[in-house]
Amino acid sequence: MGLPPIEALTCHSCEPPAMKRLIIQGDPGVRKGGVVEVDGEELVCFGVTRNGEWNGPERVQLWCIVGDESEAEAYEMQRYQPHFLEVRYVDAEEVTVLESKGDLAV
Repeated sequence: MGLPPIEALTCHSCEPPAMKRLIIQGDPGVRKGGVVEVDGEELVCFGVTRNGEWNGPERVQLWCIVGDESEAEAYEMQRYQPHFLEVRYVDAEEVTVLESKGDLAV
């Protein structure tokens, strides 16, 4: 009998998500669950961290994990590596907020 070959244990259909870390200089008014448009690309904000409120840069920064709506489950199940996400820096003026925040989860 023995063990199955290693290939049988490898998930070939599991591609890493194409999520990005979007760092916004300034606050365009988006929160977790919001939808923004940057350079013609519509992105859902899965997580938003507000930095620089009390000390730090001149303007507040929003560090967002964004992606396509289809990647929401990958974000919730933590099937990504935050340190290896592509990083994009934009000014708040370059961001169009389509929806400011998502529905409340109670």
